[in-house]
Amino acid sequence: MFLRAPLLILLCALTLTACGGRPQPPPWLRPTEKPRDENYHGGNAAMLLKYDANHDGTLTRDEVIQGLKAEFAAHDTHHNGCLDSEQAGAINEARVDADQSTATPVVDWNQDGCIDYTEFSAAPYSLFDQLDADHDGKLTPKELQRAGAAKPKDADATPPEREEGEPRGRRSGGGEGPGGGPGGPPRDDWR
Repeated sequence: MFLRAPLLILLCALTLTACGGRPQPPPWLRPTEKPRDENYHGGNAAMLLKYDANHDGTLTRDEVIQGLKAEFAAHDTHHNGCLDSEQAGAINEARVDADQSTATPVVDWNQDGCIDYTEFSAAPYSLFDQLDADHDGKLTPKELQRAGAAKPKDADATPPEREEGEPRGRRSGGGEGPGGGPGGPPRDDWR
């Protein structure tokens, strides 16, 4: 008789637990707010859109090159074509302060104590090449949307048709970034 009472209590407890529905996670695991949109500040497209000199929503390779050269010159306060670790630290801190989710640090990739223009511009050039889906040397608003840019107001308009005989393939120089790939010569189309 003593054995039946604990067994009956255990059976009742299991029945009540099973009827209670799904167990709730502990309070510290329950979501309290909607997750942050990682494209809050424009995603990776924001890295490039700041170089759109004429603000037409289409970014050309020439605009990126001219913008990056001007930006590098502004940071090169010693006017020696080389950013030292102190200058790089200031740039990286400003980029993180602007947007932590898309901050791309300036890095001395070859460890020579100097961040030259090629190292400074590697990330934007690489992103431009990745987003330039039709390899025409410009990023349209549709291509920029792939990197998190806001949808333009006239997005429902159809893009202009490609003219007969207009090239559609890759640019010469391959698909590598500004250095032409590991150990390769610099690409001429990014200078």
